[in-house]
Amino acid sequence: MFPINETMGQYSELFMLLAAGTYTVAFIAFAWDLAKSSKTLRAVDLKAAELSGAAAARVPVAAGVGASSGAVDRAESDVAGPIGRAERPTSSVAGAVGGNAAGIGQTADGAMRYSAERRTPARVAVALTVLGVAIHAAGVITRALGAGRVPWGNMYEFLTTGAFVAVAVFLLVLIRRDLRFLGTFVVGLAIIMLVAASVAYWTPVGHLVPALQSYWLIIHVSIAVISSALFTLTFAMSALQLVQSHRQKTIAAGGGDKLGFMRLVPSALSLENLSYRINAIAFVGWTFTLMFGAIWAEKAWGRFWGWDTKEVWTFVIWVVYAGYLHARATRGWTGTRAAWLSIVGYLCVVFNFTIVNQFFNGLHSYSGL
Repeated sequence: MFPINETMGQYSELFMLLAAGTYTVAFIAFAWDLAKSSKTLRAVDLKAAELSGAAAARVPVAAGVGASSGAVDRAESDVAGPIGRAERPTSSVAGAVGGNAAGIGQTADGAMRYSAERRTPARVAVALTVLGVAIHAAGVITRALGAGRVPWGNMYEFLTTGAFVAVAVFLLVLIRRDLRFLGTFVVGLAIIMLVAASVAYWTPVGHLVPALQSYWLIIHVSIAVISSALFTLTFAMSALQLVQSHRQKTIAAGGGDKLGFMRLVPSALSLENLSYRINAIAFVGWTFTLMFGAIWAEKAWGRFWGWDTKEVWTFVIWVVYAGYLHARATRGWTGTRAAWLSIVGYLCVVFNFTIVNQFFNGLHSYSGL
């Protein structure tokens, strides 16, 4: 190997280390935003309750009965509302300080659009994530220059590139939707992927095995990486949906709100709807991944399908997500059942790209270990 290749490989590893460090600081900033905003919202709720109680004490008895009834109706609506509809923006809670307690119990905007409030920790976290993904891109590019090819030839390269695409897709979605509440999950997963790549799957820069020396590598793997990145987003949404659904049921049953940070997260219904739409897009990408993989297999080995372990698990993933989309669209599988099915699909994706690549022998054993 030429010295310049080794140098590029070393630069790539340095960039990956710097990216992981930047992501770690961004992760802390996202977590700080959740904690700080939760504390602020709780203080607003307490102030609103005090003002509401003081206003009720000044109302005559006859009028007070009607006002009390209206307040109860509003409170019941705020508690029961998240289960059947999207909720209003978190920033509207600030209006409760003016003497209206209707804002208590609200969560983020169901449309997931940016509100007028300026959350400094969240803005800092996003800025750090942008910096991290820029450094990460430098690491992926220098790896490609060092190898003289696209950096998708082994588990180390797939994990590092996959983490980059996942964070990049998250930032692109942020342009249109306020998904900053997903920051801790997406950035956290990226950190785990980079650490796993460096610790468990590190592979020096090298040439590809003959079967991978094809333009189909770019087509097949690029679509697989993008689809996996979208599945990562929906996995985080589905996990949050389960937590939010449990929280909403607890509140509806008269229990306390012990998960204050979830006030920044949209309702379970809103999370489910957006997750479904993104999963539908990712499923189309995964269908092309399966199709192009079969075409590549025919070019490389003379057959479209050979029941290789990797091929089987790629098909299993397709079946799980196809079942998810079909069950939700036609069989009424909504709520927690849909969320769990989405999570199972992502666990199959993780199993396919880790356990299958590393421990199952076959024509797709390209882990590089």
